[in-house]
Amino acid sequence: MPTLPWITPAAPPAGAEVHVFASRFETRTLWGALKFFLRTPGVWRQVGRAPGAYGASLKAQPLRRTFWTLSAWESPDALRAFARSGAHAPASRGLAPAMRDAKFASWQAPGEDLPVSWPEAMRRLS
Repeated sequence: MPTLPWITPAAPPAGAEVHVFASRFETRTLWGALKFFLRTPGVWRQVGRAPGAYGASLKAQPLRRTFWTLSAWESPDALRAFARSGAHAPASRGLAPAMRDAKFASWQAPGEDLPVSWPEAMRRLS
C-alpha cells in the first residue's frame, strides 16, 4: 500500500477555512506495521462517511514501519469526533503499544487549497 489518494467525502463551503491534520506513525516492529496495515481499511471507510470530513489521504511504507495521514476537516471538533468513534477509536487504542514514534501537525487553510500537498504536510511534520 504505497499511497491511498485524496478522497473528498464532502466539499467545504466556498470561502471556508478548513482544519488540516497530518500525522506520522512509526511502529516498533514489522508485526506492528502489519497490525496498522490490517486496521487501515475500516478507518478509511469511516473517513469516507465522517461528518465534517473534507478529504483524506494516507501514505504507507510498511517495510519501513512508517505511515502518514493527511486530512481536512470542518473543525477540530469534527476531527475529535471522528478520532473518538467508529473503527478509529479501537484502532488507535489497540495500536498505541506498537508505536515507536508519532508526530502530529495541524493548521488552518483555505478550503480552495484542498487537497493539501504531501510536501507541505511533510514540511510541517519535520
